[in-house]
Amino acid sequence: MGYNVVVVGATGNVGHEMLNILAEREFPVDKIAAVASRRSLGTEVSFGDKTLKTQDLEQFDFKGWDIALFAIGSDATKEYAPKAAAAGCVVIDNSSLYRYDPDVPLIVPEVNADAVVGYSKKNIIANPNCSTAQLVVALKPLHDRAKIKRVVVATYQSVSGTGKEAIDELWNQTKGMYVPGQEVAPKVYPKQIAFNVIPHIDVFLDDGSTKEEWKMVAETKKILDKSIKLTATCVRVPVFVGHSEAVNIEFEDFIDEEEVRDILREAPGILVVDKREAGGYITPVECVGEYATFVSRIRQDSTIDNGVNLWIVSDNLRKGAALNAVQIAEVLGQRCLKKG
Repeated sequence: MGYNVVVVGATGNVGHEMLNILAEREFPVDKIAAVASRRSLGTEVSFGDKTLKTQDLEQFDFKGWDIALFAIGSDATKEYAPKAAAAGCVVIDNSSLYRYDPDVPLIVPEVNADAVVGYSKKNIIANPNCSTAQLVVALKPLHDRAKIKRVVVATYQSVSGTGKEAIDELWNQTKGMYVPGQEVAPKVYPKQIAFNVIPHIDVFLDDGSTKEEWKMVAETKKILDKSIKLTATCVRVPVFVGHSEAVNIEFEDFIDEEEVRDILREAPGILVVDKREAGGYITPVECVGEYATFVSRIRQDSTIDNGVNLWIVSDNLRKGAALNAVQIAEVLGQRCLKKG
């Protein structure tokens, strides 16, 4: 027997990917519904070889549905996730709303799948921030071996992390650079994104960090280990899909770069592509549409004791959002909602 599954926000970038991945991974579905805001009512979306018409979120009844994958903003999630949960439908939420709630598990299945049993407190499971998800997948197996003390990470995050309007802004600004009189002023971002980088994601906090940077700190501690010290600088770059991260790790114990390479090659969800030659690494263009988190540029950091550098790349719409949500649903089904 399969599950009755709802994808909420089915017309958005992440919602589309959720439907694609559910079909690709042959998630056991008995019945599926595509749900979105009223303005998208009747819009058609694909689920494998089927075409679904979107239903109105305001009118949707979650009673009788097993799992709801939410890919809408925090405001709408705040209204509708509790309704779904109260109706007996387990919510897997991609927004930031519940990530820091102690009664809501924050899950990356390769890292802390066992925590999924905590879903029953509120019938809600949180999906982490896209930049955190790919980071902790790579950190987990190394932390198990040598215990991580501190992480310094700089992210290079694609515009799809902001949404469709951001993708359009990058595309239109890029075209406008070549057509006099058709320049496009920034609307989504505070500065031009085409041919530029912006060291500012989400709002600024009192200490000078941005909320995106704070999220990486708080979520890594909750998912992996509260004792890990982490500092981040998050940067938006003119890339459509795929987040990259330059990561410096300081361990409590020495670990050789060759052992790091071997550990990561055996780790779930990781593909190591690390040749010390031109092109012997992965870039965002190559990770699009892939499930894996790719690790390259593995090398010792001789400036600190027990230091290692990594380059981590992943499709942010997949592992950073939709894939991780579907993986959570798979774990939930296997461990908690068994049917048949």
